[in-house]
Amino acid sequence: MKKLVLGTITAAMIATAGLAADYTMKVSHVVSASTPKGKAADFFEKRVEELTGGKIDVQVFPNSQLYGDGEEMKALVMNNVQLIMPSLSKFTSVAPQMQLFDLPFIFRDKTHLYNVMDGEVGAVLKSKVDEKRQMIALDYWDAGFKHLSSSTKALVKPEDAAGMKFRIQSSKVLEAQFKSVGGNPQVLPFSEVYSALQQGVVDGTENPLSNFYTKKFHEVQSSLTLSQHGYLGYLVVMNEQFWNKLPKDLQANVAQAMKEATKLEREESMKEDALMMESLTKYAKDTNKLQIIELNDAQKQEWKKAMSVIYPQFYDVIGEDLIKKAIDTK
Repeated sequence: MKKLVLGTITAAMIATAGLAADYTMKVSHVVSASTPKGKAADFFEKRVEELTGGKIDVQVFPNSQLYGDGEEMKALVMNNVQLIMPSLSKFTSVAPQMQLFDLPFIFRDKTHLYNVMDGEVGAVLKSKVDEKRQMIALDYWDAGFKHLSSSTKALVKPEDAAGMKFRIQSSKVLEAQFKSVGGNPQVLPFSEVYSALQQGVVDGTENPLSNFYTKKFHEVQSSLTLSQHGYLGYLVVMNEQFWNKLPKDLQANVAQAMKEATKLEREESMKEDALMMESLTKYAKDTNKLQIIELNDAQKQEWKKAMSVIYPQFYDVIGEDLIKKAIDTK
């Protein structure tokens, strides 16, 4: 009986908290709830509501339930949704300096990457987004390092890429990156990559392990080179109007919840990378249809030397000082 009464009281408190919410925050993202991004979004919802005592009602909409990849930025600006976390490439038209994240081999490892994101360089880049108004950049979430893949030949040395057609996102940096090794970059929507690889429209691509495996690119590629040459990540942004309406104490609660959610998202991203590698290794062993190439330090340096020659091309757009600060970050 005691348990029943307590349960009834708890349920009533939750219901009252929902009714008593002073603010509603809609969170939209385009991936499933089971991904690192999805898990972090759900965690953020829970923590904001806990920390604010139910004063903010957070509603998470995964899988493009509210807005698709090409619509969510506009929806945020119009305050139809209050929080989104698009890929970093979506911000290059808003803040061209964000192209820093596309530069090949600029990050030595995950520790260096996070130190850049969470330090001076990351703060400067967030401020460039903030300057455009209508959105506040909160934090960086992780999607993983990119690797090279091919259906024609193993990519071990930079010269192996000569003449190959590589699918890229729309990015001047990525275009220059593949041209630096003699490749032929082709801009294609992500939804078309599998069929393009299958039909030979393109020969290869670059992806984090999660994209490569979950989109089944391993079925239409004969080799995967663990190059870690590039990076994919997300920037979490909030509608400025909504943020400014929040009292200082609630802003602090949201910031705390975001800090915790970021930690969780990055941990989940690293776990997912390990699981994807395990699955790909098993696939390669079981089918003998995929060659996985692990580059040694000397081979990675060859790729880095060949691709990093493009940095000066983007000094004017990104900022030479910003690029050098990123490289020098400990």
